[in-house]
Amino acid sequence: MTLASAPVVAPSLSLRLAVRELRAGLAGFRVFLACIALGVMAIAGVASFARSLADGLAREGRVILGGDVAFSLIQREASADERAFLARRGQVSTAATMRAMARTGDGRAALVEVKAVDAAYPLYGKAALDPAADLATVLAPRDGVYGVVADEALFARLDLKLGARLTVGTAPMEVRAVLASEPDKLAGGIGFGPRLMMSEAALRATGLLQPGSLVRWHYRVKLAAGDAGDRAADAVVQAAHAALPDAGWDIRTRSNASPQLERNIERFTQFLTLVGLTALLVGGVGVANAVKGHLDRERDVIATMKSLGATGGRVFAIYLTQIMLLALLGSALGLALGAVLPFAIASAFSAVIPIPIEPALQPDELALALIYGLVTALAFALLPLGRAHDVPVAALFRSEVAPERRRPRKRYMVAAAAAIALLAVLAVALAYDRRIAMIFVGSAAATFVALRLVATLVMAAACRAPRARSTILRLAIANIHRPGALTPTVVLSLGLGLAVLVTVTLIEGNLRHQVSAALPERAPSFYFVDIQSTDGARFDAFVHAHAPAATLERVPMLRGRIVAAKGTKAEDLKPAANAAWVLQSDRGITYASEVPIGSRVIAGQWWSADEQRPLVSMEKRIADGLGVTIGDEIVVNVLGRNIAARIANLRMLDWQSLGINFVLVYSPATFRGAPHTDLATLTYPRGSTVADEVALLKAAAQEFPGVTTVRVKDALDAVGDVVSKLVLAIRGASLITIVAATLVLGGALAAGHRHRVYDAVILKTLGATRRRLLAAYALEYLLLGLATGIFGVAAGSIAAALIVTQVMNFTFAWLPGPALLAALAALALTLAFGLAGTFTALGQKPASVFRNL
Repeated sequence: MTLASAPVVAPSLSLRLAVRELRAGLAGFRVFLACIALGVMAIAGVASFARSLADGLAREGRVILGGDVAFSLIQREASADERAFLARRGQVSTAATMRAMARTGDGRAALVEVKAVDAAYPLYGKAALDPAADLATVLAPRDGVYGVVADEALFARLDLKLGARLTVGTAPMEVRAVLASEPDKLAGGIGFGPRLMMSEAALRATGLLQPGSLVRWHYRVKLAAGDAGDRAADAVVQAAHAALPDAGWDIRTRSNASPQLERNIERFTQFLTLVGLTALLVGGVGVANAVKGHLDRERDVIATMKSLGATGGRVFAIYLTQIMLLALLGSALGLALGAVLPFAIASAFSAVIPIPIEPALQPDELALALIYGLVTALAFALLPLGRAHDVPVAALFRSEVAPERRRPRKRYMVAAAAAIALLAVLAVALAYDRRIAMIFVGSAAATFVALRLVATLVMAAACRAPRARSTILRLAIANIHRPGALTPTVVLSLGLGLAVLVTVTLIEGNLRHQVSAALPERAPSFYFVDIQSTDGARFDAFVHAHAPAATLERVPMLRGRIVAAKGTKAEDLKPAANAAWVLQSDRGITYASEVPIGSRVIAGQWWSADEQRPLVSMEKRIADGLGVTIGDEIVVNVLGRNIAARIANLRMLDWQSLGINFVLVYSPATFRGAPHTDLATLTYPRGSTVADEVALLKAAAQEFPGVTTVRVKDALDAVGDVVSKLVLAIRGASLITIVAATLVLGGALAAGHRHRVYDAVILKTLGATRRRLLAAYALEYLLLGLATGIFGVAAGSIAAALIVTQVMNFTFAWLPGPALLAALAALALTLAFGLAGTFTALGQKPASVFRNL
């Protein structure tokens, strides 16, 4: 009775034989299992952690927002009608936030993020103070002096002690406690200075609340206990839009307490998921190599089964079952690690991460990661398995001297293509930004095709190379193009890993370059905010007296929110990714009779000095992203009024100049009579010393207590700190892919070990010395590494350029040092792995090889 006619159900027989072979151990599948486990762990862990963050944000939505519904206004307080509307909905708490300068008695000053609160604050949660005390009591006036609490950073910056006196604006304050935590901090975003919290009455006493001052007013509403659900909050929002359509306030509910934070989490989650998918794709090459190597080792078993009557389909089914069992095992390992990742992060970093984490097992996310792992294994295993279907028994026994090379049957190629297509569909359909996911899928496909083409070209070049006189060189070149050469697998493995390494390295370098190295020589040293219009001339004279050689640029500034464009409400617009930020909050706007410094009109005409119509000039890339052009109408809500203006021209801006740049610049008549303050920059001709900056900072704080001074270096340091954390996260996440690529490269070289042993034995028998063979193999790996390194650097550079320019919207600069260093590291790794396997091959005894020919 043959295997083909055995009276057993086919799937059962395939499973039994697959399991029986696995009893011999998993020695040839360590790379296979590691690659699948790494990719699945990354996807499962990232998705579970992101869901834990989302659950934590949802659970703490009221606390983060500070209420059930929050209404924000810029540059103005709510009117009596607006306050009455809010009071009818529930308990209202008022807070105001702005930047200001805090000064000590000896003249030191620091930029602070002021937060003024009323007696009802906080509606949810609790502000933690050190020493512990009631917030309202601490902030109340004592002996005519208001109390404040501050971040510990301000204590360190100004060398403060409890009880120290500060002056904010024109009012003295007493520092009475350290602000250990504030419940609604996440809703306000990240500031450039430490927090200084005071009472609303104290803020009014400072004299900082002038017409046009850049202060944001927050009104948090706590709904009645029976009306505190999401539906009731949404009803309040709809009622606000209906009753007060022109209020111009930014409204949030507890379900979107921090939209920017949620967007950042979703984007970072997508990035990490794509990293996991990249690790899986790189690991897929390891799967293909492992399957090919396994079938190569099992040639005698396959030949025996075929000689007993097993069909090619039965052989395929047996080994496919075996591979999928191993994929299931690797995925299970990855799922176990990924499932515990949120718990590990919550346990180790809960005190560092200022975001509520609610770790829990996420069955749907784990199931998706399992599908990714199994589909990846299937996609990359089908073609090697398919090739085994039609290999005759004689060819299997003669594979040492006459290896068969043929394409698998059409059905296996179609099945592999379908599995790859399913993987691509999952990656795009489940992505936060499908455009980025489609770019990733297209780039991955292009990279695989390009690497295969590179391998083909390298083999063709080696085949057509002139006959070398050196035996070592001739042997190295022959090894590159001979039948069964490692060239395709080494090029694919090394090329993928190197491309990822170069991409990450260049992204990291460009992020740092944007903050430090790309700082223009004539970047301003200071920004001055909230200069009262009536103090403009006096402020100019003050600056020219203290910095006569510096250049001062002062312009009017208001804040406005785009509420409609081209007749479409802002919430209904579908902006491009690089322009969406313009609609997410209020923006600085200005007016001018002449083209602003640093702007260049590229379409349309600038208005005349006596223009009376409401016209606006818009930044070209933002206009393209919003789908508007010259002649279209833009409606901006400023100080509670909707201002409509026609686009007269489009400008290009140099955002990296760090000068005064505005997306929207209006004709002067548009805002005639509107209260506003001025914004100014101060630029030294050849830079400035720290002593110059400190002296000017002290003098400005004393002479103009209501003007906020932002030192550009401090702002860049704050941004640099964020960038450093982002770079660390990118580097750590991408390490998974690089580890997978390293495993795949090692596996690819290990898969060719049997051929290396055969070659070494034959050549040594013919008189080749160990040193000559070692030199030939080293030269082979060096040539392969150089050819692949050129492609890896080019592909990684292109990928980094696309990500930096299209996703991050920065200018890309190619950094040859880091890119070439990454290439050299990959080349050294190839030589190390290749020669490590070669040493064992050269030590093989000839007898065992010759007996099996």
